Amino acid sequence: MHLLRITVELMIGFIALFSVTKILGKATLSQITAFDFISAIVLGEFVGNALYDKAIGILTILYTVVIWGVMIYIVEWITQKYRGSRAFLEGKPTIIIRNGRMDREAMKKEKLDINMLQNLLRHKDVFSVREVDFAILETDGTVSVLKKSKYDVPKNEDLQQPQKPVYLPVNIINDGEADYQNMKRAGLNEEWLMKELKRHHIDRIQDVFYAEWKKDEGLYLEKKE
Repeated sequence: MHLLRITVELMIGFIALFSVTKILGKATLSQITAFDFISAIVLGEFVGNALYDKAIGILTILYTVVIWGVMIYIVEWITQKYRGSRAFLEGKPTIIIRNGRMDREAMKKEKLDINMLQNLLRHKDVFSVREVDFAILETDGTVSVLKKSKYDVPKNEDLQQPQKPVYLPVNIINDGEADYQNMKRAGLNEEWLMKELKRHHIDRIQDVFYAEWKKDEGLYLEKKE
């Protein structure tokens, strides 16, 4: 009975937390501010404590999650309705490199040392501070980088190259399973897929680890080891 109670409460807690995240929207998940981080910890703590406390029932879990979710929703609504509240509740971006020079006061204010800055820049494929003209520390802790012109990748217009259309890749096989819905949206079918696999000396979809298709480049795949 003890294991059954934990199982039921865990499932209900999972569904409740999942519902809250769906209601709050994808933007909240992709841009985790300090407030969102605290909210995630508190919600997880609510459900975690409830699982092992016999005095706390299912209704208490649901009530707690719903109330906290409503509070988060209200804060999100306030930030959307009143622009002046965003800096306080969500924070605001900080320029940490300006005109090629590190702003030490801004870095000190954000508790950011040079090693941390270098780590964040490497995530943007920047391996030297000298390459950076401007760097902005975003509210979710990532860095946006504007390189100096001599280090920036040249664009087609810089090289006076004609513009070409851009196509998104379509995932059609993932770990040995074909995604027929994606294929249908791309105007493809199973007969076409099998012909393409034959060209790569593959007889079964199950032998493909990953495959994607782009209109301008065709099929790309990796076999299972």
